[in-house]
Amino acid sequence: MPRKASQLLLAVGFASFVGTLALWWLGTLPGHFVPEVGREVFGNIGVPLQAMFYVGVAGFLGITFYLFSLRAENWQRGGADRRTGQWKERIKRLVAGLSMKTLMRDRAAGLMHALVYWGFVLLFLGTVTLEIDHLLPNSWKFLQGTTYQVYSAILDGASLAFLGGLLWALVRRYGQRPWRLRSKTKPEDGLILGVLALIGVTGLLTEAARIALVGRPDFEIFSFVGYPLSFLIPGSSAGGLHQLFWITHAVAFAGFLIILPTTKLRHMVTSPANMFLSPKDRPKGAMRPIPNLMENEIETIGAAVIEDFSWKQIFDTDACTICGRCTSVCPANLTGKPLDPREMVLKVGEVAASTARIPVTTPVSLATGIAIETPSVFERVDPEELWSCTTCGACDEICPVNIEILDKILDLRRYKTLMEADFPTELGKAYVAMENQGNPWGLSQTNRADWTKGLEFPVPVLGEDGVDSAEYLFWVGCAGSFDDRNVAVSQATARLLHEAGIEFAILGAREMCNGDPARRSGNEYVYQQLALQNIETMDSHGVTKIITQCPHCFNTLGNEYPQLDGTYEVVHHTQMLAELLDAKRLRTRPTGPSKRVTYHDPCYLGRHNDVYKAPRQVVMASGNIELVEMPRHGTKGLCCGAGGARFWMEEQTGKKINIERAEEALATGAQEVAVSCPYCYVMIDDGVKELGRDDVIVRDVSMMMMDTLIKGSPADQPE
Repeated sequence: MPRKASQLLLAVGFASFVGTLALWWLGTLPGHFVPEVGREVFGNIGVPLQAMFYVGVAGFLGITFYLFSLRAENWQRGGADRRTGQWKERIKRLVAGLSMKTLMRDRAAGLMHALVYWGFVLLFLGTVTLEIDHLLPNSWKFLQGTTYQVYSAILDGASLAFLGGLLWALVRRYGQRPWRLRSKTKPEDGLILGVLALIGVTGLLTEAARIALVGRPDFEIFSFVGYPLSFLIPGSSAGGLHQLFWITHAVAFAGFLIILPTTKLRHMVTSPANMFLSPKDRPKGAMRPIPNLMENEIETIGAAVIEDFSWKQIFDTDACTICGRCTSVCPANLTGKPLDPREMVLKVGEVAASTARIPVTTPVSLATGIAIETPSVFERVDPEELWSCTTCGACDEICPVNIEILDKILDLRRYKTLMEADFPTELGKAYVAMENQGNPWGLSQTNRADWTKGLEFPVPVLGEDGVDSAEYLFWVGCAGSFDDRNVAVSQATARLLHEAGIEFAILGAREMCNGDPARRSGNEYVYQQLALQNIETMDSHGVTKIITQCPHCFNTLGNEYPQLDGTYEVVHHTQMLAELLDAKRLRTRPTGPSKRVTYHDPCYLGRHNDVYKAPRQVVMASGNIELVEMPRHGTKGLCCGAGGARFWMEEQTGKKINIERAEEALATGAQEVAVSCPYCYVMIDDGVKELGRDDVIVRDVSMMMMDTLIKGSPADQPE
């Protein structure tokens, strides 16, 4: 956020004030005429009322921009966050926001918002068009004849859409009352709906009174709402009622200019702006970078007070629509944990607003009894909320205005872990194990390559037996090396790669944990220790291409190691297998009876990296498969509960997330649950077994593919 954003808004406010007064002066110049088929601007509105209107609008516009400048000053408290470049993508997202494309994920809410938003925009543009026509020389005026009639019809249609949308919003919030709206309904919601409705209703009534006042000429029939309404207004009182409705309409608009920056209605402006600002200079799955801690001394790591956040993270809180979609998909919240993603955004916003140099209104009004006295976010955020998060990214994915919720949680975790050493006890054991043994299991690194002993062929180890390089490094991961279930996945993947003739090698005992559990739980120091050691090892062997079966390794190696100058081409094993199938370097036989299979999307493969098709392609190639999707799949897939280092923490509150997901998988009637992540494998398999369904198999897609693989060199395989 440019440090002069608040001054810029003040300048725009002053220009709006002066410009509005200039429009008043231009409108007083002589020579205006009333077209035969058209309307007289300010007809029946005397000069004193016109003066009050222009001066009032000028003043209220100035106040609006002043109030927004105070909010901008608050955003500027945050640190740097580059949001320039990628202009094509920024325009694309802005258009998506203005067209309500992202809101349409919820059809009802999206259509309702579209009616209100575009109805209002058309009415506003209609007013601007009328003013432009009013100020043009007579020979240039265009709002007359057929053009005027079409103009009138469009605005009446916009009025119906606008008021229809407001009525729908009223019914949703106060009639249907879904939980995510009911839980955050405040008095200001009624005020917003009331002011907007007053603008729409008085606009139509003013039009009706004007038509009645001029004797209902035939050409006004194109005002298909105002014209019929005009018959309800007696001609004898039309003049007085017209002025009353006009004044009320103007006052309602002035009220709108005040509530725009001071209530959540501000999202009319800030939400599209936030979408424009959302593209960032790091991959989707990467955390915010921190300088190399081995070479730099940093006073504060993470975030605790408002000034520790970036300006964009603070701006997010003013862009929030309070819709609650993030909360509705949060696996922690759905299973009774204390985390509520919407509250996380609002709490940061509450602290920022309340501790500004000149305090501004909070995102929504504070509950009775809540007082914020310091800029510390931990006045409002409980650590249990932070540690409930699985970092699945569902909240960020579903947010219709691209608010970055997860970044805030992870920065708060960083502070708690590194600045206060305040983290769950179980994590301490994992940290020590990663530091001392190079893996969170705490097992000996000398056993890391033991999984290869069950193979029918030798697996080269870089740096041993004269092996200096290979086309691909097979990054096995800690789970694939040490967890009994996932050892079978490593073996299946290695067999498939070997069968396809892929040249690969492993690091063996020199492969350390990629660092994801440390980083996602806030321990940036341990993460960087591991990452830098891995980068040094890989670079010493000229590694450029990596295959991994773990989405967490896939995300960290591909998206986060470049922050420490470790840049590699990383593919997930499902992507590689899909490519080999396409190239016919691997072939399968769709034999056996039909088998009903459901696939669970790993968060760090799907939402964080947008890989959805490849694993499904591998599943479908693994026999006579009937793939049945769970209700929550793809971008809406439910987390298994292991991400964000939750795999290493006890789940003591509410329902277990893996049980929730296992129940959903079993409800499909699937005979087998396909996974493509070692942690998902363990969590889903444990969940299915805990539910007493030993008849349902949980397996990695590579294991499934091995069942129907046609062995032999590709050249010898039948067509």
